[in-house]
Amino acid sequence: MESFLSSLVSVAFHGLAYGMILYVISVGLSVTMGLMGFTNLAHGVFAMTGGYVLVVSLSKFDIPFPLALLLCFGLVALVSVVLERTLYARLYGETELEQVLFTIGLIYMSVAAARLIFGTLQQPVILPEYLKGQFSLLGRDFPAYRVFLIVFTSVIIAALWFGVERTIWGAKVRASVDNRAMAQSIGINTKRLFTMTFAVGSGLAGLGGGLGAEIVAIQPTYPFEQLVFFLIVVSVGGLGSLRGPFLAALLIGVTDTACKYWLPQFGAFFIYIATIGLLLWRPQGLLGKRS
Repeated sequence: MESFLSSLVSVAFHGLAYGMILYVISVGLSVTMGLMGFTNLAHGVFAMTGGYVLVVSLSKFDIPFPLALLLCFGLVALVSVVLERTLYARLYGETELEQVLFTIGLIYMSVAAARLIFGTLQQPVILPEYLKGQFSLLGRDFPAYRVFLIVFTSVIIAALWFGVERTIWGAKVRASVDNRAMAQSIGINTKRLFTMTFAVGSGLAGLGGGLGAEIVAIQPTYPFEQLVFFLIVVSVGGLGSLRGPFLAALLIGVTDTACKYWLPQFGAFFIYIATIGLLLWRPQGLLGKRS
């Protein structure tokens, strides 16, 4: 019994850390798809880029870890603004098929570029000494970096929710999600709002990719391998929602960790079955709005 309780605590802890990373990466996709109506399957490219930025910053340039995380967010957000204005904006009025084909093509280009620059092998993450080792809590030892992930991402999520729900920018985002035409009629510059929101969402993906590089391997095939999980978080949680994807990410994080620990032979089978069942029950997602 003691062994089972210990494994249960371990699964819950590691699943929580993984779920928080999934949410930080995926929440931008949920908001941008809900706001812009753009099917951006290349969202994982921004997470992969953030992971490479962190790895290179730590291993090649010996940049302090906090500054490396800031670079993950800032550089990816800056690149996303350029892509949004030069490429994405041209397809806002096009069909979902054209958007899907464009973003898949962007994934292939990014994978090829990553292979050319970094090779095909997984990139190791060199953590600072103060994030290595164990952290003692309630008589148990937990990996210090996983504890940091949970605490740090909690602060990020709280700041994001405050920004969306308690600021002028957040009010404009929510108004545009609810009724874009009405938002434009009262003077909201939706074009600028789209660019800013896209940058924030992509920057969070880059930050999440950097933070999660120790959990989810950074390699050229990252955007394809993780795409299904990002889409599950968004679809199960509900487009345009903040709390829905959070709940979905935690469920997926804990379930995936439990399956790998207790039923590794089934892989992610139960996640896919649960996703199908949930979407048959609520096609709009757990906290999505009915159309």
